[in-house]
Amino acid sequence: MTTRQKNPRRSAVTHVDPLGEPFLRTRFALPATPAVFVRRPRLAEHLDQAFGTPLTMVNGSAGAGKTLLVADWAARLRQPVAWFTTEAEDQGCGVFWAYVLEALRAAGVPLPSDIGCPGDASRVDHGLLSRLAHELSGLERPVLLVLDEFDRVTSARIAEQLEFVLHHAGRGLRLVVVTRTEPLLPLHRYRAAGAMTEIRGAELAFTVEEAAALLELHGLRLPTAAVRALVERTGGWAAGLRLCALAARQSPDPAAYLRDFEAGRSTIADFLLTEVLKRQPARVQDLLLRVSVVERFSPELVAELTGRGGAEPILAALHSQNAFVEDLGHSWYRLHPLFGEILRAHLRFRSPGLETELHRRAAQWLHASGALPEALAHGAAAGDWNFTTRTLVDDLAIGRLFTGLRANDLVELFSRMGPEATSAAADLVRAARELSRGDVERGLVQLRRAEERLAAQPDAAARLSLVLLQSLAARLTGSPGMAEQAATTAERLWGEVSAELLDTHPEFSALLLTHVGAARLWAGRFDDARAALSAVAGCPGGVATTLPREDSLGQLALIDYLNGWLCRAERKARAALRETERFGLRDPGFPGAGLGQLVLAAVAVDRDELPEAQALLDEAAASGAPRDPVTAAGRALATSRLLLSRGEPRAAAAAADLDVPALVNSPWAEAQRALVASAAHLAEGRTESALKVLDDVSCDGEPPWAAELAWARFAAGNQEGALGLLDHMRTQRCTGPRAAVRCALVRAGAAQETDVAAARKLFAGALLQARRERLRRPFLEAGPRIRHLLDSPPLQDLAAGWLTLGHPAPPSGPGAAADGSSLVVEELSGREREVVGRLADLMSTEEIAADLYVSVNTVKTHLKSAYRKLGVNGRAEAVRRARDHGLI
Repeated sequence: MTTRQKNPRRSAVTHVDPLGEPFLRTRFALPATPAVFVRRPRLAEHLDQAFGTPLTMVNGSAGAGKTLLVADWAARLRQPVAWFTTEAEDQGCGVFWAYVLEALRAAGVPLPSDIGCPGDASRVDHGLLSRLAHELSGLERPVLLVLDEFDRVTSARIAEQLEFVLHHAGRGLRLVVVTRTEPLLPLHRYRAAGAMTEIRGAELAFTVEEAAALLELHGLRLPTAAVRALVERTGGWAAGLRLCALAARQSPDPAAYLRDFEAGRSTIADFLLTEVLKRQPARVQDLLLRVSVVERFSPELVAELTGRGGAEPILAALHSQNAFVEDLGHSWYRLHPLFGEILRAHLRFRSPGLETELHRRAAQWLHASGALPEALAHGAAAGDWNFTTRTLVDDLAIGRLFTGLRANDLVELFSRMGPEATSAAADLVRAARELSRGDVERGLVQLRRAEERLAAQPDAAARLSLVLLQSLAARLTGSPGMAEQAATTAERLWGEVSAELLDTHPEFSALLLTHVGAARLWAGRFDDARAALSAVAGCPGGVATTLPREDSLGQLALIDYLNGWLCRAERKARAALRETERFGLRDPGFPGAGLGQLVLAAVAVDRDELPEAQALLDEAAASGAPRDPVTAAGRALATSRLLLSRGEPRAAAAAADLDVPALVNSPWAEAQRALVASAAHLAEGRTESALKVLDDVSCDGEPPWAAELAWARFAAGNQEGALGLLDHMRTQRCTGPRAAVRCALVRAGAAQETDVAAARKLFAGALLQARRERLRRPFLEAGPRIRHLLDSPPLQDLAAGWLTLGHPAPPSGPGAAADGSSLVVEELSGREREVVGRLADLMSTEEIAADLYVSVNTVKTHLKSAYRKLGVNGRAEAVRRARDHGLI
């Protein structure tokens, strides 16, 4: 480079710099904004604060859009702006200040001719700086000076001089520095005094809306989800978005290009490799390439990956230089996502095979540091499946494949595992993978293989993992004996693993107890099931145990329902749903998914809230087909009872059959199936078949279904058998209100033939029990033989408001009440009243739809619901009944 000569003799105002070169006027010009520039009001408003603070810093990485942002803002101001784009050659104090003075004059700042000008490229007279500060401080209107690309100014002397002028110019100078790195100015003092405006990289990043506007200026219109994905991938980096848009315009399918482009083979890669990577020393380049394989890194992890120490100052410097290294705090850093993607591609090109080794080193270091999820990810990336599966099992973390925020990620990670891993841990993970998919047969094969490998190994964590998976398999296959064996083995092994490990993974014991509880529930051992499930429901409420808690609460709700406690069942079922809503978790593949809705649906049927029951069944169906027998039985129970209530006995009988095979029959599931089948036979007039199907239902130990069985026998005409069963129940413990109501109705029906007063007393007791639970179906299913007991005013008072509407008119003759005409179960909704009222005006369904601005199907739905509530089958009856009750 030719040495420039100093020019010691200079006039006060000159058109050349201290080196004798003419000033480059382009360095004083505001950069022009391109046609595709996106003006961002939020940033412009922030820049407006520059007039209230002496110093403003716009600090961001290369291509962040700093210069164009400030240039566009400055161009829109109603005052001149002194703009100076610095260069690396401006390290001499004389050259720098000569350009600053010329920038001020170019902007029309009235500087006197005798203020002077540096005559030496390497220094500037302190008196000149004092005169400049004095002149600026006396201006009526502050001067706005923008120093662009100020990161090129590395002279501490220039920074000191600039601070001197800024301080003494007072309100006469507002300085804006545009930089990639933090300048050498005393920023801490300005920050502490609240005298500084800052716009940094995070604020410079494009939002989804701003990115969509940029793409649209390039002729690209994408769905919001696609734009959001691009912003996430580029980190909102302005240059990255623009380069992507330019490249996408050349593609026949721009949306597909923006979704799938290879960052390592794009113009973005050329930009970043040139502007960022190749500007660094060789040692720093190697560091950046090696850390690109990890999501985040600390100096210690960098040492593991590079084999060299001393990384902390290098990382801090890279961050301060805006070299696409972000500081996460606590000495942890990460690369800009797009930069990391490009570096990984460059690493594969420069050092084939090194990436696998780096993943292996990262996996081992992260595991030793307690970062399990990251260790597993890097072990899988290295293809070291024996290490990865052993790490998962040794940490007692195999339950994370079924529950928690990372469950789907882990299942996806291990789905890539091939047959090359031959350890017991690998077999356990394969078994968990198959069981999580619902493939029980393959899961059992892998479990047996793992059990064989573990026979000679005293590995408590692996054996406990085996027990957990065995309990799940027992639940899915309806095998209570297998579940109890797993529970017994677990009790023996708990003491062989550290308490700290168990505390770290509360989901392990929660899953185990949930599965054992489900197997006990299937076996009809309700008290034992409740003990296990209650322990899970009361466990710590973190995200890792959310799904087991939901599952256990759903099963506890089912137990309460089967025992006849509707309100208790409802509370627990709603608590189950709240568990998943807390964290937004809902895994259709988890055993027991949807059980809470199924219990609520069954409760709604018992309360004769049939539309609500159907809606809940539809919600449960969104979880897919039941995976375990308990949930399948719950669905069969709720669905078949709803169909019976709708008068569809054959469909109800078909729905009562389980579609999930089980190795052991469940006594309560079989009883419920028999009760539905009996009711279906009876509805079609086959009394003998209705009684016969009940013969095989066991009542040993007074099960919860004994009262239902007595009612079914009574309804089929076997009064003696029903009363005999109830007499036996007198010596047994009492179950819930539904059983008590059924018992009371059977006895009332039997007593009314000989003692009407006693029958009414029993009926009153049933009403009192049912009212607390809002239990309506038993009264609707009671035939005319029992229902006419409601004729007496005291009983009408007990039924009013929840079972009947007001006080129905007394019957007009013998048997007039036998049709149940006084029984109106629910108040009509406002829309249902409107529809029935138009029936009274002799309007057709189509006319009602047009009059109410609804569809014909909607009108039909309201009519069907109104007919059910009024207890009628046609229009004329509906109008008459509604008028009788003052509804229209």
